[in-house]
Amino acid sequence: MRARAVLLAAGLALWPAAGEAKKPEAAAPAPRVLAAAFSGIITPVAAEYMGSAIEKAAAGGFDAVVIELDTPGGLDLPMREIVKAILASEVPVIVYVSPAGARAASAGVFITMAAHVAAMAPGTNIGAAHPVALGGTGGLPEIGKEKEKGKDGEKAEGKGESVMEAKLAQDAGAYLQAIATRRGRNADLAAAMVSRSTSIISGLAVRERIVDLEAASLEALLKAVDGRKLTDFPKALRTAGASIERLSMSARQRLLAAVCDPNVAMLLMSIGGAGILIELYSPGLILPGVVGAVSLVLAFYSFQTLSASYAGVLLILLGMLFLLLELKITSFGLLALSGAASVLFGSMMLFKDASGGIAVSYPAVASSLVTLLVIFTGLLYVGKKALTRKREAGIEDIKGEAAVAATALKPGGAVFWRGELWKALSLEGEIPDGAPVTVEKAEGLTLLVRRRPAP
Repeated sequence: MRARAVLLAAGLALWPAAGEAKKPEAAAPAPRVLAAAFSGIITPVAAEYMGSAIEKAAAGGFDAVVIELDTPGGLDLPMREIVKAILASEVPVIVYVSPAGARAASAGVFITMAAHVAAMAPGTNIGAAHPVALGGTGGLPEIGKEKEKGKDGEKAEGKGESVMEAKLAQDAGAYLQAIATRRGRNADLAAAMVSRSTSIISGLAVRERIVDLEAASLEALLKAVDGRKLTDFPKALRTAGASIERLSMSARQRLLAAVCDPNVAMLLMSIGGAGILIELYSPGLILPGVVGAVSLVLAFYSFQTLSASYAGVLLILLGMLFLLLELKITSFGLLALSGAASVLFGSMMLFKDASGGIAVSYPAVASSLVTLLVIFTGLLYVGKKALTRKREAGIEDIKGEAAVAATALKPGGAVFWRGELWKALSLEGEIPDGAPVTVEKAEGLTLLVRRRPAP
């Protein structure tokens, strides 16, 4: 009986603890993901935008940040800034090459492979990461040109890469291999993407361990990577069913991104040159000069950002100078033709290679050149009309002009000529007030007149 009482007391003592153990745990908050979509050339603006997305995700307590990427490549320094921001990120970074038809070429390869999770949409490709120095060895390296080889697989003498480009290729290859090794991806194929500009489609990229998976949509991607453990983070990814917040570029970033487009830069250069030409031809108009100066400054900012060739920029400026001199010097069109040729060759030399996405399209070059020539031709036409027009005023051409005697000329007096009162001197005696007279010539500010015969 006593043993039964002891058991009953023990059971009553354990009953509250058992009840507490059965209480459901508090529900974890729903996962949140920040998505930042970027499509275009990798420039300092791109680095600023992606860096701000990573910073916002860390500060806002997001479970992950997704960079939806579509790029033909771009500049080396902004690319490295993005890679360093990803490697130092306090939240998991997922790079998703999308939508279908997109690519992660040249600089995009480095960004994609640096991600904690790399994914591609079906119908996308990745690769071609060979570096090229834009604007000569003094410019920033750009990613994306296949080198020319000799029979032994190395650079043929006098052809292919310069010594500087070979150094850039070695540096880029080692950099991409280091990134791939850190993320556990195929370092050998990564090196081939630099040395041989290899490019592969999404399915093959997954099989060759260049990226982690293929996903048809962002939602499918977040569901597929949910629960994945990452070496840089203690907790597994929580992304399934996550609420997605999208981060758009600021107005300033959109403006600078538009200005940094090579075709827009060429257009701004043309507008700037045209505005300066008009202002120098007709000083005092103000508006053409202001628009031209602002456009030139924006164009130079774009060229500097894109590491344009100094030779190309100087040729364009020289061509505009030739066009201006044609307005002042009679060269029978020689200066105009030289200016047009200089602008054309300068435009073609602005960027060394188009494989990295940084180049001026031929339609943009043609339209800019045609615009300059049309404006120049218009100025020539206006100038010719001004030179051949008969003077409407001028005391040198006063002979034969009609006037009216304002006072009696005895022989001196005054006459009305073109609504103004002039001193006058009669050449044939006294002329009464109000009589019509003809001006013979002017001596200083005095008109010499004769009586006009009656009609």
